[in-house]
Amino acid sequence: MGLSDSKFKMIAGLGNPGQTYSRTRHNIGFLVVGAIAGKSGLDFNKTRFDAAFTRARIHGQDVFLVKPLSFMNRSGVPLQKLSAYFKIPVTDIIVVHDDMDLAFGSVKIVENRGPGGHNGVKSIQDAFGSRDCIRVRVGVGHPGGPDRVTGHVLGDFTPEEQACLDDVVTTAADACRLILSQGVVRAMNQVNTRR
Repeated sequence: MGLSDSKFKMIAGLGNPGQTYSRTRHNIGFLVVGAIAGKSGLDFNKTRFDAAFTRARIHGQDVFLVKPLSFMNRSGVPLQKLSAYFKIPVTDIIVVHDDMDLAFGSVKIVENRGPGGHNGVKSIQDAFGSRDCIRVRVGVGHPGGPDRVTGHVLGDFTPEEQACLDDVVTTAADACRLILSQGVVRAMNQVNTRR
């Protein structure tokens, strides 16, 4: 699989809109696409289909950087509508999201995998009827018991996590750029083997 030669690519960061959630673990996808946009001096100044987006030129490719504004559990519909409008195949969509199954700060690239209990990813796979998007999983650690999950993902980063959050966001943003410049397999080989 991997990226096709279609005109546009998309990098979608998952999160919840609004100040209340802006620095929570569930919003790490928003932070990553925000960092990619910021590096190019861009703002998310366009909205359509309940998504905020901007267009960037990255490694010679036209890329839509997108934040769905529909809340995490309904992320799929805005992305599906936007991708249909701009004719972006699902295989050319990179989704960046938090992942409790990875230790805080770990970054892993996967494709053609089930949602692994992540409701945002499940919403996307349901909306597209496909698992074929590329995913950049950003570890936020697991709180232990299932009753603590909601509080954990909607909670703020600890001071220790906050101290290295910028590095984690940069690593995930670099993983997205690597996918665009090197292709998925080579990006996986570089990113997924880091310890």
